[in-house]
Amino acid sequence: MARPKLETPHVCPVCGEDVPRGSLACPACGADHNSGWRADANAHDALDLPDDDFDYDEFVRREFSPGVKPAGIKAVWWITAIILLALCLALYFFKS
Repeated sequence: MARPKLETPHVCPVCGEDVPRGSLACPACGADHNSGWRADANAHDALDLPDDDFDYDEFVRREFSPGVKPAGIKAVWWITAIILLALCLALYFFKS
């Protein structure tokens, strides 16, 4: 029984590197027909890239605007940290 001729993809579907024609495996990551290439290897799914009308300036303004700021460390945690630090220093310097 003859095995079907497996086509080598032009671009590795695993790592995205160019694959030389007739290669048995990707020279960059080692993927092959058994470990990652498929019959539809040349069909690329769309990546989650921004649309063509992506406005970088609006994105920066929205993400880094001086609006709502994250809550800081509450005073009780600062006091707890200072007390623990003082206890550790006291145990270090006054151990018998």
